[in-house]
Amino acid sequence: QVQLVESGGGLVQAGGSLRLSCAASGRTFSNYAMAWFRQAPGNERDFVAAIRWSGRSTHYADSVRGRFTISRDAAKNTVYLQMSSLKPEDTAVYYCAADPRAGIYAVTPREYDYWGQGTQVTVSS
Repeated sequence: QVQLVESGGGLVQAGGSLRLSCAASGRTFSNYAMAWFRQAPGNERDFVAAIRWSGRSTHYADSVRGRFTISRDAAKNTVYLQMSSLKPEDTAVYYCAADPRAGIYAVTPREYDYWGQGTQVTVSS
């Protein structure tokens, strides 16, 4: 059974940085796409970034490109989201997602079968 556990969320001032972690277990993830989504109150769950487990390919939403970096540590079975130059509009619950069939251009939640419980990120102005 695939398990994804996010951590690293918190409260940060605008312009600050946070690094989210997603610890993955239960499978061999070599063929998986791993992604981060976020959901603000009253909004749909939106794509943020994706990476192939090989680490060679990444894809970002326009709203975060140049500010966020997705990466993975295969030895630790962990995917990271380094967030810099944070803005109040980045405030949301951030979710880690995984799927063996998705590619890095899979940007809708229905394309991912496995999800973490989410971690709250709050950016104050």
